[in-house]
This record gives sequence, C-alpha cells and structure tokens, in this order.
Amino acid sequence: MNETPSWDLFRTFAAVLREGSLSAAARALGLTQPSVSRHIEALEGAIGEALFVRSQRGLLPTERALALQPFAEDMVATSAALLRTAAAGSGMVSGTVRVTASEMVAIEHLPPILADIRRQHAALAIELVASNLVGDLLQRQADVAIRMVAPAQQALIAKRVGAVAIGLHARADYLERRGMPASLADLAAHDLIGPDSEPMGTRAVLDALPGLERSSFALRTDSHAAQLAAIRAGFGIGICQSGIAARDPALVPVLPQAFTMTLPIWIVMHENLRSSVAVRTVFDALAEAFAGVR
Repeated sequence: MNETPSWDLFRTFAAVLREGSLSAAARALGLTQPSVSRHIEALEGAIGEALFVRSQRGLLPTERALALQPFAEDMVATSAALLRTAAAGSGMVSGTVRVTASEMVAIEHLPPILADIRRQHAALAIELVASNLVGDLLQRQADVAIRMVAPAQQALIAKRVGAVAIGLHARADYLERRGMPASLADLAAHDLIGPDSEPMGTRAVLDALPGLERSSFALRTDSHAAQLAAIRAGFGIGICQSGIAARDPALVPVLPQAFTMTLPIWIVMHENLRSSVAVRTVFDALAEAFAGVR
C-alpha cells in the first residue's frame, strides 16, 4: 500500500459490510451505487486484494475484509463521536448526544425522560441505541450508557443511581388455567419464557433458578422486550422488571418470596467528554431521573 486510502473509502467499506450490498450501502450513505462501487474498487486497488465476492446472497466479505472490519468500524464510530463533540460547542446545550441502553430501559423508561430533556433543551438531539449488548464507550460507540452491570473499563465516569427489582411474572388468566406454582421446582411443569443464549447477566439469573437450562423454556428469545410481550400475552411465566409488571393489572407476581433479584443502574460516560456541555447535561439528567426508578 503506497498511499493511505481516503477516509471516505473506509466509511463506504464499513457501510457495505454492515448493509450487505452496494445498493443498500448507497442508500445508507446518501450516495449513488456507482460511487459506492468505485470506492470499493479503489480500496481494493490500494490494498492489493479483493474485499468482497459476489454471490446469489449478495456480497460476501473475504477473510481480509473481515480482518479489517473492526478497525473500519472504530474509524466510523470515532468520526461520528468527533462530529457530535464538535457540534456540541462549549456553551449552549446543543448538538447530538448518543445514548445506549438495554431494550427494556429504552422502551419502558427512557421515552418520558428524553422527552423532558428535549423540552428543556430544544437545540439538543438524541441518538438512542436500544441494545442488550454493552457498547464500548472507549471506542465512542456511544456518549452515555445506561447499564445494569458495573463498568469494568477504565477512563470512564460512572455513577450508580439506583436499582431495579426483577422477578417472575405471568398473566392472571394463565395462572387460572395452569395453577400457581407452589415452589421453584414446580416451574418445570409450566410454560416458561427465557433466553435463547446467555448474554451478559443471564447466567446469574439462571443460577438463581436451579434446574433451569435453555431446554427448560417453551419460548426462547434474547429480546427482553419480546419476553415481556409474551408474558403480557399469557404465553407463560417469565422474568421481567417488577416495577414494569406492576403497571399492568393483568400481570401477577409468581413466587416473589422464593425468587427476586436486584439489578443496579449505572450511568456511564467517557471521561474525555466531561467538558461537553451537551453530554454532561444528558448524563446529569439521566442520573437524576433514574435515581427514583425502582
């Protein structure tokens, strides 16, 4: 590689990897398909190796492309964070702040909180990433994170602001039909809702419910929102936040004396963003709002 390829080429490369086709990447980037194709050809020429193979399923990345992928994604994330920080300025609360939170927090808790922030700061825009994966703040995948696990990375500002209780719940008509279990052992005879794999935090929950494994669940999904929807639909017994379940009069706690867990709430940001008025404003507003969440 005699010359360093343009940043635009790597941005296009990351978009093609993410979208799976030239046309989809073009739509995502606001470019024409021929422009995207030229970018990929130019990057392949600079690297001296093919990055994609065409197939009936679309473009398939080569081994070299997969090796470059994490670095290209880091470049995209860093560029986006740089632009957000620059747009935030140093005085007025304006610009864009990227917030990441779990599905349940993003769906059940954040909307009224973010609406209140927006009412107070009309020049502030929020990008919300609803994901149960823990985004890497050091790589600037987000500016502020709401987490249910203590952050392990250095160079982060973290504030524990409260906690939420989780427990077993089911819809009342399901329990009328199948009966209320008298013990945790009785759960084996019920239609259970649980995880498909074991994302962060799931193993600790399963360890608190001895005898339950993946095969124990009649409905398996890693989406906490889908689990809650199934509980609300009367599919069976599942785990959800007790405070959220209490809002629905049709939902009933199951074995609350035998099983309950408390998850801490952490608000986290990168320490380099402490001087950003916009990011600090969102961080403080979230910390205050979640201090009362149970």
